[in-house]
Amino acid sequence: MMEEILAILLAVAIAAALYYLMKKAMTLVVNAIAGLITLVLLNYFNVLAWFGAPDIQINLVTVLICALGGLPGALVLVLLHLVGIAI
Repeated sequence: MMEEILAILLAVAIAAALYYLMKKAMTLVVNAIAGLITLVLLNYFNVLAWFGAPDIQINLVTVLICALGGLPGALVLVLLHLVGIAI
């Protein structure tokens, strides 16, 4: 009897932990997609040309920064590019 109760409690705890992690993971995925789309749209509409800067090169490093940092990561890339620090 005690083993069944412990198994049920363990299953509920695992389900709650998975739900929490998946909820946070979806937030991170949405933020990463928003950062990547922002970077692509900035290059597509030549927004940086208005400030006299060339487009940001889309390579592995910039994609990783946008994927991990999301929208704030894209903003950091733009600010560093405008200052003259190329990544």
